[in-house]
Amino acid sequence: MPARTRTAALAAALVLGLAAGPAAPAALATAAPHSDTYGTAPDAEALRSALVGLPRADATAALVRVGGDDGSWRGGAGVHDLRGGRPADEGGRFRAGSVTKVFTAAVVLQLAAEKRVDLDRPARSYLPALIPAAYGAVTVRQLLDHTSGIPAAELPWSTVEESYAHRFDRHDPRDMVASATAREREFAPGEAQHYLNINYTVLGLLIERVTGGRYAAEVHRRVLAPLGLRDTYFPGDDPRIKGPHNHGYQSFSRPGDGSGHGPGDGPGDGSDGGSELRDVTVWGATDAWAAGDVISTTADLERFLQALFRGRVVPEPQLAEMFTLPDPSVRDHESGDPAAYSAGLSVATLGGRQVWGKTGGRWGYNTAVAATRDLSRTLVYSVNATDAKGRDMNPTALKLMVATFGAPSEEQAPPA
Repeated sequence: MPARTRTAALAAALVLGLAAGPAAPAALATAAPHSDTYGTAPDAEALRSALVGLPRADATAALVRVGGDDGSWRGGAGVHDLRGGRPADEGGRFRAGSVTKVFTAAVVLQLAAEKRVDLDRPARSYLPALIPAAYGAVTVRQLLDHTSGIPAAELPWSTVEESYAHRFDRHDPRDMVASATAREREFAPGEAQHYLNINYTVLGLLIERVTGGRYAAEVHRRVLAPLGLRDTYFPGDDPRIKGPHNHGYQSFSRPGDGSGHGPGDGPGDGSDGGSELRDVTVWGATDAWAAGDVISTTADLERFLQALFRGRVVPEPQLAEMFTLPDPSVRDHESGDPAAYSAGLSVATLGGRQVWGKTGGRWGYNTAVAATRDLSRTLVYSVNATDAKGRDMNPTALKLMVATFGAPSEEQAPPA
């Protein structure tokens, strides 16, 4: 397979999470194979190259932290905002999107370790007034690995323009679950996998029901405070990002005059005649909640990633759930590919090694946390992507992933 085709295939595989091929061997759940260990320092030249030219069409800024046994690399590029043009704040906060699911899964697994939650027990037994009998067989584990069959909640948008118009809407998680469970199930529980936020919305409510506390407060008490993650928080109804942060921008189509150019076209103004960049930094995230609303920094997420993989957040054997995919017979509901998601994480083979982690996207921001199981190589990035929720992986993010871990070989690359 040509290198260009392999890169396109990798982009397709990584767009929603660190998507996978076949289910990993059970041994990966508790110990990393020797082949996962890196013996060289991070490729600084390739990482710097990935950031050259920012801001550019696909991204306005990027913050990166690469670590591991053989050294570390820190980098940042781009601008704080397009209007002022000052350099990006390398310690800035950002919307981490679906990386939130890793925090949610960690708390559920802590509750399982405390024997307050049984992963094989129906979720309805914890939330009888919320989950109807039609979904009575869905277990907690099936919510964690997206095999529940619960469809997405109905929301009043289907395009980026409609989403922008509704960016300050407030969504109640109970209403969203009621909307989803009023619809016909997509498949029988456990028979397929469909990555949807609704599974983690239910888990957020389950955390509240079992603990008696608010979701954000429980994550803070159980994870953020013990690890000293002082720059990580949950925004609730506030559509702003508190503290230092770089602005996020989203590309929108705009009517042209037929010339291929629009007013004010030029470097740094975010337009190319057929599209324009809008500042989308202030945008409510209540539609995502426990599935995608966390705000953090690269330093905090790196600390969280390392602590999680070392067993300091979730104890064994519950931690093994995060490194175990569903049975190989379980296929993706839409693509038919092998199931890619575990409890909060996903896996890919890059550079001949198993890499576990999670990506996230909110308008204007792409984020990833990823590492080999033995932490010999780790990556955390925030890319202020102008196509943050597109079908393909952002080009800057893809370059960072490949520069850190390597690309798949011809045999390992998923089908183009």
